[in-house]
Amino acid sequence: MSRFDAYFWDLYGTLADIHTDENQPSLWKSLAGFAAAHGAPYAPGELKAAYLRAVSEAEAVLRKRDRGGPGACPEIDLGPVFSKLYADKGAAVDPALIRETALLFRRTSTTHLRLYAGARELLTALRARGKVILLSNAQSLFTRPELDALGLTDCFDGIYISSEAGFKKPDPRFYRLALEREGLAPERCLMIGNDPVCDGQGARAVGMNAWVIRSGISPREIRSGYDQEGMDLRKLSKILK
Repeated sequence: MSRFDAYFWDLYGTLADIHTDENQPSLWKSLAGFAAAHGAPYAPGELKAAYLRAVSEAEAVLRKRDRGGPGACPEIDLGPVFSKLYADKGAAVDPALIRETALLFRRTSTTHLRLYAGARELLTALRARGKVILLSNAQSLFTRPELDALGLTDCFDGIYISSEAGFKKPDPRFYRLALEREGLAPERCLMIGNDPVCDGQGARAVGMNAWVIRSGISPREIRSGYDQEGMDLRKLSKILK
């Protein structure tokens, strides 16, 4: 009998390696050209400044409105941010345009995105023991297409993304949301991630078990743990019992 009823997984830095650079000029040049073609003329620098300002304003509004209490970590959805950039120029906005804009933004800012070796095999093996749940601090506009591209969508029994929830790890509300919806007892669940605060402390704060993996994009303070860059994730199947 498995020790756990469910295995909660972080995505970026745990199952998949990613590097993005939102400061590269080519991103804002491409995005400005796309926006202009859809009725929102911006110079690249102007668009970058408007985007950063809109993000900052959205975060300030959410922080003021949020009533999460101690440990609250509210999370915005970038969809309305992209919508505002078009609306401020008087352009028509629809969901399809926002999705296309988000995909261009992500594609142009991403240097690489790839699964760690054995990721799918490990998730498949764990589903024979219990539920496999994704709990990711991410933007749904980016992450759901990337899950499809990586072939991971069907590997999970439940997918929880912070921009959809309105809060992010280590906010206990994010963990409790998934636990309640999946009908799981926290002490029978294990969180696996690459961040000792978001994935480790956050999970333990709600009574879950946690295991932190060290990867190339883990916080620098991690000095011990399973190093997934030097091993095949399939080997974790025997460890995560």
